[in-house]
Amino acid sequence: MSKVVSKFGGTSMADSACMLRSGEVVVQQRSCLVVVSATTGTTNDLISIATLASQNSWADCLALIEKVILRHQSMAKELQLTPDLQNQLEIIFSEIKSLAQGLHLLEDGSLKAMDKMMSFGERMSSILFTQALNITLKQKNENKNKTAVLFDVRLVLKTNNEFSKAKPLTTEIIELCQQHLSDAEFKNQIIVTQGFIGQFTDLKKTKSATTTLGRGGSDYTAAILAEGISADILEIWTDVPGIATTDPRITDKAKPISEISFSEASELATFGAKILHPATLLPAMRKNIPVFVGSSFDSKAAGTWVKKEVKDYPLFRAIAIKKKQALITLSTPEMLQSHGFLFRLFEIFNKHKVSIDAVTTSEVSVSVTVENEILNQLQLFSDLSSFCEVQVEKDLSLVSLIGNNINHTPGLAQKIFSCIQDTNVRMICLGASRHNFCFVVNENDGNSVVQKLHDQLLVEGSN
Repeated sequence: MSKVVSKFGGTSMADSACMLRSGEVVVQQRSCLVVVSATTGTTNDLISIATLASQNSWADCLALIEKVILRHQSMAKELQLTPDLQNQLEIIFSEIKSLAQGLHLLEDGSLKAMDKMMSFGERMSSILFTQALNITLKQKNENKNKTAVLFDVRLVLKTNNEFSKAKPLTTEIIELCQQHLSDAEFKNQIIVTQGFIGQFTDLKKTKSATTTLGRGGSDYTAAILAEGISADILEIWTDVPGIATTDPRITDKAKPISEISFSEASELATFGAKILHPATLLPAMRKNIPVFVGSSFDSKAAGTWVKKEVKDYPLFRAIAIKKKQALITLSTPEMLQSHGFLFRLFEIFNKHKVSIDAVTTSEVSVSVTVENEILNQLQLFSDLSSFCEVQVEKDLSLVSLIGNNINHTPGLAQKIFSCIQDTNVRMICLGASRHNFCFVVNENDGNSVVQKLHDQLLVEGSN
């Protein structure tokens, strides 16, 4: 029997009805391991609770805590939670209050404390979904011997101590999965666990702390666990029926993609597609595990398969857009016919843990794109300014055309830019990948650029 790992996002956990519907998907797909996100909006509420508590806004903090608790209590009542699961939920309610009070007294919202606060969302939803899945299993005669069992993912998902963006310790995770999530564990039960969270343990194994993998990390968790148990299939269930040729909110002409290669999907996720977390595919690629992306609201829809090898490799597969970008241009005459400048430059970005999306160079300058929020890192710019002139442009969009053999296709640039000849293009990046051609435009032009390119290259061009 195939081992299927299924992950459900926040919209699939939104309320008790959504959970019961997702439970039916689990039974239908014969999943053995289920990874869940927090209920819709809960992570944002937990962040606000920590922020309000540390900023001494205690009355507002208490009101928000009550809102979160009431929402989950209401779902627990609707699902008729068992005494054991209800007790576990009540313990988490107490932990939320205690941590918030501690943050209030210390007036200190550290990343470590924030990670612990954010972890409560997935811990609560996994308790509720365990009950929802057991209800579904009892209703299905062919699964009467199966039960849903709650599992704390922190027992296996070990990370470093980079709070808020923790790095999984792959070798250790695989070893622990073999111990705690062996094939025998799946014989008569379906394991329900949490996405997004992990655990750092010190070298002496005496102290541990909850970590998070960064926003959107539940997809990543599911892929890591799929790798850890050598799954046959990884499923990502969300509120849209698969991956589309571009964001359907930008154009109603966006078309579903039936299958896409790992390489294309990785570029698409990295350069702005919201449906997959950028890191999700890495563990799946390492083990060559096919990934299915579908809608828990319409589980019979075709969805999208992400595989190592696909039938067709079109020149243009999709268009992605990454908004709220900044362009940093670094210039100095010392670059001219000299070496070591780029090393020094990227050493500084590495020191400040800044991720760069696109890079272009000239004889005396280098331009890179980063998230707008990076502009708040004053020490980064102080370090850069110590040896070169720094210019910054913000509120830009990075538009990426994803496809195949892009860097070896004559006339491609002419075809692209003839579609948007009235738009100022600030930077172009081509050649590093055969799957990606990207360029930077003003954020106000971003959506219209995507619409024009999509109409010309993916609608008319495919006819």
